[in-house]
Amino acid sequence: MTNTSVLPPSPPTSRRIAALDVVRGLAILGTLGTNIWVFSHPWGLLGMLSAPVTPETGPAAGTIQLTLMALTQGKFLALLTLMFGAGLAIQHATARRREQRWPGRYLWRATLLLIDGAVNYVLIAEFDVLMGYAVTGAIVAWLLLTRPRAQRTMIAVFGALHVLLISAIVAFIATTPAASGDLPLPAGSSPYATESFLGLAVFRLDNMGVFRAEPVLIGFLTLAMFLAGAHLFQAGVFGETGGRLRRRLMIIGACALPVDLLLGIAGGTAGLLAERYLAAPLVALGILGATVELCRRFGTDGWIASRLRELGKVALSAYLLQNLLGGAIFYGWGFGLAELTAPWRVPVTVAAFVVIAALVTGFAHLWLRRFALGPVEWLWKRGAELGTKQPEGRPSLR
Repeated sequence: MTNTSVLPPSPPTSRRIAALDVVRGLAILGTLGTNIWVFSHPWGLLGMLSAPVTPETGPAAGTIQLTLMALTQGKFLALLTLMFGAGLAIQHATARRREQRWPGRYLWRATLLLIDGAVNYVLIAEFDVLMGYAVTGAIVAWLLLTRPRAQRTMIAVFGALHVLLISAIVAFIATTPAASGDLPLPAGSSPYATESFLGLAVFRLDNMGVFRAEPVLIGFLTLAMFLAGAHLFQAGVFGETGGRLRRRLMIIGACALPVDLLLGIAGGTAGLLAERYLAAPLVALGILGATVELCRRFGTDGWIASRLRELGKVALSAYLLQNLLGGAIFYGWGFGLAELTAPWRVPVTVAAFVVIAALVTGFAHLWLRRFALGPVEWLWKRGAELGTKQPEGRPSLR
């Protein structure tokens, strides 16, 4: 098997798990569906934290925006986290089969992912997830050395701690008038409209405390989802005998989905928080079960599945590319559409999502016709192999 990690590349062994690549590709596109609204806000992430719907949008368009946001908010980030845990479980199993030390070299791989995330955070997107994944992956790598029963207990404990923390925050916001509505946007010009590419990098460094708060806030959730992804893989969710497990996941997701959408559309600030951090992870379980079931029934060679599978194979490159394109379209160092088209934010954002998704999907398809690894995956792999003896004559990017 390959797919030994979710964003970084996999070492070549016998065969890939095609359904895992499909789910990973779907998660990458889904994160774009969430992040595109951050890019299109004139005040970027600061604006989304203060007032997700801008005053220029209008009530009707604002409702449409909240509905579209609710379709992706938190769900595909949770799905990506599950897939990262599954990839970690594969790496652990591979190391055991080869009688290699664990975590061993994985800690170096996690360090490289942390560096990738730091570059993404500073230069491209302040809502980077790779840094948090790197730290969590290093912790969970050690936790995988425990017994399965202990891991299931940790999933329950970490999940319960997360629910208690977020529920307390949601309750505070819901019962505090000053915190329950949108906050005023900062005065003056938005740095996303006025700063250069490097100027925004300095801005992100200056506001690291605010921008890096989410990975800390959802630390317990990330640990639980990593372990859950590993457990689901070990339980056979991708396998022929995993139908019953997949059906259970779909039932969980179907029950959570109406609550999730209601919170996102009509729940206000407290509802958005509850949707993203409480309901969305449950919906992600349903998406996982449904996607794998569709792959099992209809295969992974159809046009849509093939495009998602290609995205999954170059997931790290695609993730960075779609963030870079989002900045180029909406920020002042690029076309500056966030500021210029604020009254038409909803249609412009939807159009930008379609364009970026098409470009990234096309990139994955064309690149993989010539190369076996994405460009960033290739760099990452070369770094991961430092200090190890490699066979001579290996083709580049393959």
